This record gives sequence, C-alpha cells and structure tokens, in this order.
Amino acid sequence: MPRAGLDTTSVVAAGAALADEVGLAGLTMGSLAERVGVRTPSLYKHVGGQEDLNRRIAVLALGEAADAVGRAVQGYAGRDALAAAARAFRAFVLAHPGRYAATIGMEPSGPDDPLATAGRRLLAAFTAVLRGYEIEESDVDHALRMLRSLCHGFATLQSAHGFQWSTDVDESFEWLITFADRGLRAM
Repeated sequence: MPRAGLDTTSVVAAGAALADEVGLAGLTMGSLAERVGVRTPSLYKHVGGQEDLNRRIAVLALGEAADAVGRAVQGYAGRDALAAAARAFRAFVLAHPGRYAATIGMEPSGPDDPLATAGRRLLAAFTAVLRGYEIEESDVDHALRMLRSLCHGFATLQSAHGFQWSTDVDESFEWLITFADRGLRAM
C-alpha cells in the first residue's frame, strides 16, 4: 500500500525539487526515495522508473515555464513583451536548473503526449511576443527558434556559471534583449 500522502504528483514535485538542488544527473530513484521517506521500490507505485520520472519532471517544468512566461507577457507588446518573456524564462531556469534540464532532448511520443501539450503552451507564450512584431507567417518558426536559442543559451550558461568575466550579467542580458528586439524589428 502506498504511503499516505504520497502520490504521483508529490513524487514528481519532490523529484523536481531534488533535481534543482543536486542537478538532474544527480537525481536517482534512491535519493528521491530517501527524500520522501520510503524505500526505493515504493516509488515504482507512483512512477515507472528513472526515465518516467525525468519525463514527468520535464512536463512539470515546461508547464511551469509556460505559466511564468504567459503571465509575464500579459498586457505587453513589442519590446516590453519580449523583455518580460525573456526575463521570466531566465528567472525560471535560474530558479529551477534541474527540472529545466529534464526538458532538453526529451521527445514527445505523439501530439497528445503531455510533454507536447506543455511544450505547445510555452511556444504559445513566445508566439504571443512575436505578434508585437511584423513577422511573416513563414518566419514565425525561425523567430521562435531564435528566441529560444537566445533565452535558453543565456539562462543555461548563467545557471552553469559560464559567465566568468567581470561585465555585469544583467547588463549583458539586457543587451541581448535589445539585440533581439532590433533584429525582430528589422524583419
């Protein structure tokens, strides 16, 4: 019988929190079992194993990122929306590096996969940003990839302490936003 109060949602949430603390590579079924106070085999009542756990964490992370970016862009357009989205995404990745790492390279099994659904929600939030620019429909996918590359790249590098020189990181991030805005306006 599963431990009272322990269900799939709480196991995944605990796994995501642990991944944020120790890194996704450091998250194991054993360390998670210890965190939630059960023996490792008990976790298999809630998740199908490490791969299933990582997949569920990826769904959680994409949904949380979509919520953060979606809330941030409401009521804004153009550069203001771009800045709000970029800042919200960066803040999410910096606050949740382990769970965000679970999203990288995780492929949906089909269009109804919760991973695909959560991914579409995040893309929709960034697509809303693009409505403030005169982007041709045929260029929207390219613009989305550019925004994701800029935001993902910066946030993951910062999260991994990849910026070791003296220039202020926040100043560099604002420069990135201005650069992206100018590029989108030039389209």
